Amino acid sequence: MTNLKIEDCINDVCPWSGKIVSPAALMLYHGQVVGFASPADRDRFLAAFIALEAAMPPASAKQGVSMAA
Repeated sequence: MTNLKIEDCINDVCPWSGKIVSPAALMLYHGQVVGFASPADRDRFLAAFIALEAAMPPASAKQGVSMAA
């Protein structure tokens, strides 16, 4: 596994819990180091991401993300 560094993290606040990120809970997401408050938050995010990707038809994954205005 790659040694991820907190100084390379693109966020200061955990996207899952809203708490400050921990150096013990980093992951690569789309080539960027993203931090989470705890390994449990990171693992829950990863599980949700995997489940969402698995539920999408193959063409949907290539369309990217968009938001309704």
